[in-house]
Amino acid sequence: MELQDASALIRHEGITANGPAAWADLGCGTGLFTRALAGLLSPGSTIYAVDRVLTPLQDNRFPQGIAVKHLQLDFVANELPFQNLDGVLMANSLHFVSDQQGFIRSMGRYLKADGCFLVCEYDTDTANRWVPYPLSYHTLWRLFQKAGYTNIQRLHEQPSIYGRANIYSVLISR
Repeated sequence: MELQDASALIRHEGITANGPAAWADLGCGTGLFTRALAGLLSPGSTIYAVDRVLTPLQDNRFPQGIAVKHLQLDFVANELPFQNLDGVLMANSLHFVSDQQGFIRSMGRYLKADGCFLVCEYDTDTANRWVPYPLSYHTLWRLFQKAGYTNIQRLHEQPSIYGRANIYSVLISR
């Protein structure tokens, strides 16, 4: 996926309209979606780019005024060193969490009362070795409903380069 595709997948006025913000990109990998998110946020914003493996970010050129803090942590097993987040981005990472319900509930403590999740996943419930705990849109919708999130808005969808299922994005808040 190219940067412009990642940006198009997560673009939403609810992300850009609130002034400086604090976000976490959980499972950031090489930082493609970190860069996409940075391009949408206002100057003065901070992104915590978190991954178990501290892979160098693919491109360290972030917009001026956006602070990116790259952290090596297992976002499921470790306490996270931030709080009062405006949002949590999980682009192709929630499907690695075995206890998704418990994880979503525990992540709530890191969000502001009006904070949100921005999730990108493959629209399938069929597991494979790369997507061990898949979340079709309907499965994800039910999962967040059970966790008390009532505003679940499907944003965009793109064909996957792997050809099995489209990748979709969803903005989720209470």
